[in-house]
Amino acid sequence: MLLVISILLEASVAVIAVLAARQGRPYVYGLAFTFVAYVIYDLARFMAWPVEGPLLSGLFLLASVAALVAVWGLYRNPPGKSNASSRADRTG
Repeated sequence: MLLVISILLEASVAVIAVLAARQGRPYVYGLAFTFVAYVIYDLARFMAWPVEGPLLSGLFLLASVAALVAVWGLYRNPPGKSNASSRADRTG
């Protein structure tokens, strides 16, 4: 039962991340990808899919890289800071 709740929460986070990315924060797609990977992993466990360890490890590596890029984007451009002002800060 907890695994089903986890899958629903992870899917919700992925959907909200996509909605946030569509509002001008494209690097948040990385968080959406990360949580989609979590959903796939948990579904594989829940449905007892015969998935190889290296395949899941590769998926988690990609998810970690995507999350790192997303968090770096959030760090470089925090909420409330426009892209124009962040470019001016870097060039000025």
